[in-house]
Amino acid sequence: MTKLGPKSIARRALPFALGLLVLPGCVLLHRHRAEDAGLVNPGDQPDKILFEKAAREIQRGRYDVGRLTLQTLINTYPDSEYLSKAKLTIADSYYSEGGMSGLTQAEAEYKDFITFFPTAPEAPEAQFRAGMAHFRLMAKSDRDRTEAKLAEAELKEFLLKYPDSPTMPRVKARLRQVQEVLAQGDYRIARFYFMKGANRAARSRFQEISDRYPSFSRGDSALFYAGQSLERLRQPQEAVPFYARVITEHPLSPFVSDAKERLTALHQPIPRPTKAMLARAQADAVPRPGKDLFQKLGAFISSGPDTSATLRGPVRLGTPKPAEAEVARGGEATPASTSIIAQPVGDEALKTGQPITTSPASGNPGGANSAAPQSANGAAKQEPSSASGGNQKSDPTQPAKKKAKHSLFRRMIKPF
Repeated sequence: MTKLGPKSIARRALPFALGLLVLPGCVLLHRHRAEDAGLVNPGDQPDKILFEKAAREIQRGRYDVGRLTLQTLINTYPDSEYLSKAKLTIADSYYSEGGMSGLTQAEAEYKDFITFFPTAPEAPEAQFRAGMAHFRLMAKSDRDRTEAKLAEAELKEFLLKYPDSPTMPRVKARLRQVQEVLAQGDYRIARFYFMKGANRAARSRFQEISDRYPSFSRGDSALFYAGQSLERLRQPQEAVPFYARVITEHPLSPFVSDAKERLTALHQPIPRPTKAMLARAQADAVPRPGKDLFQKLGAFISSGPDTSATLRGPVRLGTPKPAEAEVARGGEATPASTSIIAQPVGDEALKTGQPITTSPASGNPGGANSAAPQSANGAAKQEPSSASGGNQKSDPTQPAKKKAKHSLFRRMIKPF
């Protein structure tokens, strides 16, 4: 027998190695084709075949191919029973794909589905996912709040349109998280105003937080600082309801003792919390598992918001009554009926640089007609001097005499 060298062994082993590499791919391809052939029945309608094929492509992560197949189904069979499912599957494919463009397109597709099929059984889930698309795009509380506000609007719309849906608990939980993020941003601004002594701005911000976001994790401090801002503005009676709400709505808060002291100092009765509010406060006071170093580092690096401090409690659907706006008070306002009167003024009066004051006739409210002469011969009335009765002051608006012209002429011929 001849001995085979290393090169001969490598040459003979190369086809086997290539076969082993190609064989799994062929087996998988044959299996997929067999699955596709086995799922298609001879009596199936073509729209059903297209829908099932697109669904399998989307499950494998080939979103573009699946969406293109579904779009072919929609355009070719506009009266198909799979039309609503096809549109919903397109929206779900964008939602599963994720990313900025994917979630934005998913929200638009879900809204289109609700518009075309408002009574479909999948409409509540489509509305919920439209809000969740904005929820997944939310930034931190100190960043852009656009997506958070859009998520809040979509989730509130779900609660109003589908109050009996079994998805209601999930929607409320997400809405509380969204409102927690929005309240955190408002609280930072209100706290900054309070520390800088801008008490009017701080009071309005704290009041808006307490009214709009009743389940905010720092709602007790917002109520207490709202009362403190009112006391700084020397309005202690208006601060009493805020101190009382600290005690009744947050009975286990560290601000309760301070609120009781302020109510005692203002000679006001101290309220008692109800059993329901006390039970909710005890449920929220259950210690939650802390974050380790890696979780804190991940939260710091992540662009998403931190909703771990969200409490249990009600969600407010409507917009609360806005607080009264504080207007800066300057000089006395000019009446709306006051009109501007235009009168001819001489050149000499303009050279003096002094303002020209005119007094319109008191008996003529007609605006432009108030400057018209009142006497029959067209002569204007002269105002009496406040000094001696016989002397009259000359009107600066009268044109200058011709004396100035003669003096100018003399100056011109004097050199000659």
